[in-house]
Amino acid sequence: MAADSFVVIGDTTVARRVCSSLAQRGHEVRHVPGPDDDELRRTLDGAPVRGIAILLQDDVHALRYALAAAHIHPSAPMIVTIFDRTIGDQLARFLPHCDITSPADLAAPSLAGPCVESGLLAVTRAGERPRGIRNAGSVLDEVPVTIRARPGWRTWPIQVAGLWRSHETGTRILLAGLAGLAAVLIGDWVWLTAGEGHGAADAFEEAVRVVTTVGPAADPHGNDPYALVASTAMLMTIVFTAMFTAGMVDRLLGPRLTALIGARALPRSGHVIVVGLGQVGLRLCRELRALGIPVVGVDRDTNARNLRLVRELNIPAVVGHGGDRALLERIGIHRAVALAAVGSDDRDNIAVSLAAQGIAPGLRLVLRAGEQEVIAETRSLLPLGITRDVTSLSATYVLARLLGLDPLGVVAGEAHVHIRLDGGEFEEIPISSRGGCRHAAAGSAAARTDL
Repeated sequence: MAADSFVVIGDTTVARRVCSSLAQRGHEVRHVPGPDDDELRRTLDGAPVRGIAILLQDDVHALRYALAAAHIHPSAPMIVTIFDRTIGDQLARFLPHCDITSPADLAAPSLAGPCVESGLLAVTRAGERPRGIRNAGSVLDEVPVTIRARPGWRTWPIQVAGLWRSHETGTRILLAGLAGLAAVLIGDWVWLTAGEGHGAADAFEEAVRVVTTVGPAADPHGNDPYALVASTAMLMTIVFTAMFTAGMVDRLLGPRLTALIGARALPRSGHVIVVGLGQVGLRLCRELRALGIPVVGVDRDTNARNLRLVRELNIPAVVGHGGDRALLERIGIHRAVALAAVGSDDRDNIAVSLAAQGIAPGLRLVLRAGEQEVIAETRSLLPLGITRDVTSLSATYVLARLLGLDPLGVVAGEAHVHIRLDGGEFEEIPISSRGGCRHAAAGSAAARTDL
């Protein structure tokens, strides 16, 4: 292997694009998709290496390769993609010369930008106020962004009023039962105070006895209309009590991804719907929440591992298909400012985008793409919305690191990805397609066949 050489480990789309970009620039690249211990040692041991890139989707395997590569070649600069922040922070402590990055963290600002405001390429929080990045002709310009926060005194009434439009069947049953019990209690109390002349306290006690189905507090002889009403009310409260109990049990034993009121209550307007709660979707939700924008997460998998983190972060979420019309209408797609389809499957994101356009034609759509080449062909045929290629963002950042640059982040431009340098400057770096990687040609062909 030549002296000025790079080693790329991984069979991901990012790895193939980094390999192709380095080779296109005339560098010697040794790309090993999934080496065993012997192959890794032969690749690194005794050979001068300019940089090592470990680009995998499995954090455990990436951690193993990083530790092994640091042991074999401790002086070589290394960049590793780690999704889990805890693992990444610990690895950075053990290997100070290793640059740990996450594709989800790199993509979050570029995905959040068009969700916040039309025309924004990205939005950052690198100061007291958020700043947006726009395309000003042939250069990128950074401008302040003002996000209007909803007053706290308006939030609670809106949440209470919106409970009746809850997307959860159990919640609607609970509220219907509670409303029925309240109607019987108030109706009986009004009858006794206004019609029978009872005192407020005595009327309330008698109304409570009717609601609890133990009968009127006094003998209703001589008042047949009230006896009939009280008897009918007691029969109705049996049904209302059963409904209330069923709804309460559903909320206590269910996943409880949303709350009736509070931080995890579903927002009713001015929110962003994020479909797909993987690493990218979770980071996008956190970024939008940090900017003061309410979000609603949607994931089809009831056993998705990130749902636990979603609950801990007080992000309201629902389980269901992002293209389901009934679900989107229940979570307020007509009152949302944007919808971001950021699942791991590009084809699912296309389906969600098309469904959202059919339900709310004027809604701003943001689409994650890049894992499959079919997205490029589909984008030329259909107006899918604002597309962000997550793999291009990650590959550009890794390429810049390997070439000795020190990017603070990446921004999706009109044609290519720009890296953000110290001092607020932006530099455009073209990235090659994955088809230029000769080391994983068979894997690419298999992926295209699977489509």
